[in-house]
Formats: sequence, structure tokens, C-alpha cells
Amino acid sequence: MSRDPGDLYQLTQAGLDLESGLVMLYYLDGFIDAGAAGRQLAAHLLATFDHTEIARFDVDSLIDYRSRRPAMFFAKDHWESVEVPQIVVYLLKDAAGTPFLLLDGLEPDREWETFTKAVLHLSAALKVRLIASFHGIPMGVPHTRPLGVTGHATSPELIDSYQPLVDRLQVPGSAMALIELRMGEASRPAVGFAVHVPHYLAHASYPTAAVALLAAVERATGLDLPSEALREASAVTDAEIARQVASSEEVTEVVRSLEEQYDAYNAGRSDLLAGQPENMPTADELGAQFERFLAEQQYGNENPDS
Repeated sequence: MSRDPGDLYQLTQAGLDLESGLVMLYYLDGFIDAGAAGRQLAAHLLATFDHTEIARFDVDSLIDYRSRRPAMFFAKDHWESVEVPQIVVYLLKDAAGTPFLLLDGLEPDREWETFTKAVLHLSAALKVRLIASFHGIPMGVPHTRPLGVTGHATSPELIDSYQPLVDRLQVPGSAMALIELRMGEASRPAVGFAVHVPHYLAHASYPTAAVALLAAVERATGLDLPSEALREASAVTDAEIARQVASSEEVTEVVRSLEEQYDAYNAGRSDLLAGQPENMPTADELGAQFERFLAEQQYGNENPDS
């Protein structure tokens, strides 16, 4: 029996009093997000702006707790608390005072179609004018060159400044992509952005990628989104990456090879999606070195595996 999409979420009073014509950004954690770019941007927005919850989705029917078990905390002789997973829509105001929405939480494990219908139902009820998603994808590019961003949308004019990398590509599906697809089928505007993260940094936290996503979202939506905190984190991370590269001849050579490939592509002589040379270390081999120092940076003197 099909479920009424409106039963999948609950609006607060604040949600009932919204003005029309808002932008809704959305990020669902669980799909590919190289460099944790999308996760960092969503967290940055919530940390930068005051926010109010306006809607909450029924995660009990959407999340498989056995595959993503929530953390529970035990205190001496009793269970004290649990970190309940959530999918929430927040109301924020940008630096210019313009209100906008952010749908943030875990990607559902089940009921994708019903969830997607619920998102479309909710955005229509709130008279949202545009929705925009963002995340990172791994790419054979060096960190020493400007990060590219792939834009996709339900209408070409929404991303007319972005050049496609491929004509056609089959990839594993995601709830974020399904939302955009169904928005297009309903003739409603939606955009999405995927920042190209160096493959050797795909499993690390790479703030530079989040900065690139923020700029893309700003251009598409007209929102005024400060980036200072992300840029500060980016400067620290980039400096440490440069130090690590300089201390390893092998890594330096790999980065140089990627730079040559990147420059050749921009000159129209190569393809960034092509396979890497046989003598080039794999993404896992190269990434392990970068992940090590990034983990040390994040956890200080603590053991990140503890």
C-alpha cells in the first residue's frame, strides 16, 4: 500500500509561517562525498547561522539502524542517552538577512520514492522556488590546481556557465540525485554541484572542496554565504598537504604527473577521467599518507582509531 508523502514529515509552527519564494539547499549523508565536501558545507552553514527547525522526517521508517547503528552512551550503571539519527529541514538567514532552507541528515536506506515525493510535497507546500544539492566526487586531479565543479540541473539555463565532462555516464543512484530527477519530471527547478576532489584526498576532510561548493551554491542561488571559517581551515590543511608533499619524492612525482595531466586536459589534449599510468600509485596507496596526517591534525595527540 502506497504511503501518503505528507505522513513522512511533520511541520512546526515556524514552518507554517514561512514566506514564499525561498531557496532550499539539501545534503544527505550516505552517498559519495569525497573530501567530506558536502558534509563540511552543511555543517558550516549550521555553525555560521542561527537556525530554526521547521520540519522533521520520520527516520524510523527510513533508516536501517542495523546498518548504521546510532551511538548510545552508558554511564556507570545505566544507559544515559542515544544519538538519534535525523533528517531535518532548518530555516536560516544568510549574511544579508535573506531566509533560506537547509534539508540535512542521513540518506534514507529505504522508501526512496516515498521520501522523494515527501520532499517534493514539502517544497511545494513551502512554495520553494529552487532546490540545490552539493557533494564531492573523487577525480584524478592535483590539489595544486583550482578545483573543478560539475553542475547539473533540471534546466540547462540554471547551469549555463558549467561545461560537462562527459556526454553520458552510469553511476550508482542516490536519494539526492533522485530528488533532482523527480523535480525535473515535475518541471520544477533544481540544481546540483559536485566538486572534483583529488582522489588521494577523497577519504580525508578537505575544506578547500567545501569552499568551492559554497561558491557554486552562492552563484546559483544568490545567497550571501560567508566562507571565512572554511577558508581558514583550508589554509591550514593546504599548508600541511604542501609540507607532506615536499617531504616525499614519490608523492611529489605523483602530484607532478597529475599536474601535467590536468594541464594537458585544459589544453584539450587529454581526459581527466582516463585511467592513470601503470607506474602511478593507486588512490588508496597515495591517500593513506595524506589521511594519516589529516587524522593527526584532527585528533591532535589522540589516537584516531581509539
